[in-house]
Amino acid sequence: MARIAIGDLQGCLAELQALLKDIRFNADRDRLWFVGDLVNRGPDSLGVLRFVRALGANARVVLGNHDLHLLAVAFGSRRKLREDDTLDEILCAADRHALLEWLLMQPLALSEGSELMVHAGVVPQWSAAETLQFAGEVERALRTDPQPLFDAMHGNKPDCWSAALEGSDRLRFIINVLTRLRFCRTDGRIDLKMKGAPGSQAAGWMPWFEVPLRRTRGVRLVTGHWSTLGLVDRADLLALDTGCVWGGRLSAASLDGAERWSQPCATKGKMPLSSHE
Repeated sequence: MARIAIGDLQGCLAELQALLKDIRFNADRDRLWFVGDLVNRGPDSLGVLRFVRALGANARVVLGNHDLHLLAVAFGSRRKLREDDTLDEILCAADRHALLEWLLMQPLALSEGSELMVHAGVVPQWSAAETLQFAGEVERALRTDPQPLFDAMHGNKPDCWSAALEGSDRLRFIINVLTRLRFCRTDGRIDLKMKGAPGSQAAGWMPWFEVPLRRTRGVRLVTGHWSTLGLVDRADLLALDTGCVWGGRLSAASLDGAERWSQPCATKGKMPLSSHE
């Protein structure tokens, strides 16, 4: 069985299908890991959801911030579509309920062997086991009573982890780390407003994966989310968002070997408003 991780799709179905042809994907032997952000900004988010859901057990998916935004619009009472969203086809589809229920059941973190997959990152205080535990808290809230979670999900505070965090503040912080994180301090304080490439951040901040002695350094993190970071391929980090939806490439990597693939963008997506990710 081959395990292949694939970067942020964001509605880029044509590129995914071309990539899988290049990989020679075989449903009898291969399993695909998707790092989140299946939807939004690209041309065919509905097609991507249908395609990945139809893969069944051949696909492992974690939720990204755009996936959660879609679910918040669908299941929450306060979140509305933004001008730069491309989610209307999903929300109007005849199979909308089945697709959204399937998406709602996907985790925020998953682990297998020496790999831990999340969409964005982890704060240095969390071990791999704690990351899975905290992700599980959000997953249970999503599956039991999603509307209150979605109504309280958005915001950049609190910006530092404490085991004493409770309620919506605790769940919001966990979601922000797992689906939005780029930069933090050595004490784990996060800043979600800085979105540029490493080197563009203010003094005292660093990419989350460069913090010395972070507790997940013993596993390989498989992530997406950070298109200005680009491909990072090293023993402790496989970052796969290479900005396909913005005119870059869709990247994939074997988790068990040295094979790497990429597919150029076919149709550039809808650029975000300056205040949005």
